[in-house]
Amino acid sequence: MVWNIRSSRVTYKNRWMEVREDEFTREDGSPGLYGVVSKPDYALIVPLENGHIYLVEQYRYPVSGRYWELPQGSSEAEPDKDPAELAKAELAEETGLTAQSLQHVGHLFQAYGYSSQGFNIFLATGLTQGKQDLDPEEQGLICKAFSLAEVRQMIEAGKIKDNATLAAFGLLQIKGLLSFAPEENTAR
Repeated sequence: MVWNIRSSRVTYKNRWMEVREDEFTREDGSPGLYGVVSKPDYALIVPLENGHIYLVEQYRYPVSGRYWELPQGSSEAEPDKDPAELAKAELAEETGLTAQSLQHVGHLFQAYGYSSQGFNIFLATGLTQGKQDLDPEEQGLICKAFSLAEVRQMIEAGKIKDNATLAAFGLLQIKGLLSFAPEENTAR
């Protein structure tokens, strides 16, 4: 099923995103209107070392709070940057870590009911600590390693609320790359 777009106009744009309004005709001939948020895809990285996952906590303006999440980000300057290169850059920027191994786990959409943005998930292992290089928007970002048991407790307690982080953990478990089972608590 494809809708026939009759008109499309940008209603808002800044360096991070564009909001577009499309008028279209459905297959049955009825008219429709849809707003779409366009943002470049981003990389989400799961830094795992010795049964510990590195999370970052930062202030998220739209929800007026600080939350723990996996390192993630995009490049406004290079929206078509190779996803693996983007993952390496974001990992180093937010955590100071470099990875000996970077495994692509999958691609998901952020919220395809209103946005075209997707994200690539990478499992990073063989980590070496370096120095963070934060953007001005990331002021106050902190990075900390948590055991898998601690991460599981944070999820159960609702301390991790980022949907992309939770989806990445789910995908890693389904693919057998990570287990949060209390009796296991080790990466495979």
